[in-house]
Amino acid sequence: MLSTIRRVRDKHVHTWLGGWLVERARRSLRRRPRGPRHLLFALCDHWEPKNGAVPRAIADARVDAWLRRYPALATCYRDADGRPPRHTFFFPGEQYEPAWLDALADLARRGLGEVELHLHHEGEDEVGLRRALRRHVAELAGHGHLARDVDGRPRYAFIHGDWSLANARRDGRRCGVDGELPILFDTGCYADFTFPSAPDETQHAIVNQIYWPTGDLRRRAAHRSGERARVGVRRDDRILVIEGPLAPALRFGPLRPRIENGALQASDPPSPDRIRTWVAQDIHVAGRPEWIFVKVHAHGAPEAQAACLLGEGGHALHRELTARYNDGARWRLHYVTAREMYNLAVAAMAGETGDPGALRDYALGPPPCASG
Repeated sequence: MLSTIRRVRDKHVHTWLGGWLVERARRSLRRRPRGPRHLLFALCDHWEPKNGAVPRAIADARVDAWLRRYPALATCYRDADGRPPRHTFFFPGEQYEPAWLDALADLARRGLGEVELHLHHEGEDEVGLRRALRRHVAELAGHGHLARDVDGRPRYAFIHGDWSLANARRDGRRCGVDGELPILFDTGCYADFTFPSAPDETQHAIVNQIYWPTGDLRRRAAHRSGERARVGVRRDDRILVIEGPLAPALRFGPLRPRIENGALQASDPPSPDRIRTWVAQDIHVAGRPEWIFVKVHAHGAPEAQAACLLGEGGHALHRELTARYNDGARWRLHYVTAREMYNLAVAAMAGETGDPGALRDYALGPPPCASG
């Protein structure tokens, strides 16, 4: 018993299980919407070619593997709108290499994905973080990546390196800036895609939601309190938080408990059971329950992970999605990027109904490298 309690504590299950139980109770009270449901699926990759501090030649080979193999995988599958899978490469600003961003621009031009910003930083202050974000945004935008506002300003989605958004770790490492959320917004960020982070200590109690952070946004880990996104309400003064699925689950063969956090790994590849768990978390904008948001994540650049995502693991994922969740009667599948997922959340809040397929560019259009 003590060993079980210790394992639960070490995996920080107590920080989010209560929130999951509340969401599960709410799901049990909802009436299933009539007509087909729409599955909005985004794969958000913490895409780090230099992961493991490898030599440049190895990092180059990792990039080349994606350039060669991802189009071959993606062209095998189509969603309800006739689109292939849409991979979002959250590129680490601190690993800037012009050739790699030009290569990703080629994939974007082919309709296979988009690039957003990922950032690892530690011991930072507000001035330094603001300067770094502006530099990295300008670098990505200089290669044709990132959406543009009506005034031409680059806008971006964000994933925090090491999960430590707004200085969320108890020891203050891997960030350093309590007021990160307003700085992100001021530099053009429209949505955060960091969570879930379980079993990391940075996981908080709001789970399986799309929500607006509330309260004093300059306080440490301000994203730990929030207001659920709902039809008829939109906040234009802060970033939106879009979470992926998080749930206790069972691993089959052998049967044992696990944390389902939407992470695609070589050691935990996609499976029909995992996909059912993601969908069952019923993440949606309140008042629009027929649009189900599933955001999963990966660290897809290193060799083992790439072999899974670009090989049988990736095929298993998309075979199941296109076979089970795209029959046109019960489900319609829509592959989306992080930007498109944000747009569809905004469209839902604005009261849009019906098939979301034509609303991918609702609030923010595609980046220049993908719009020509």
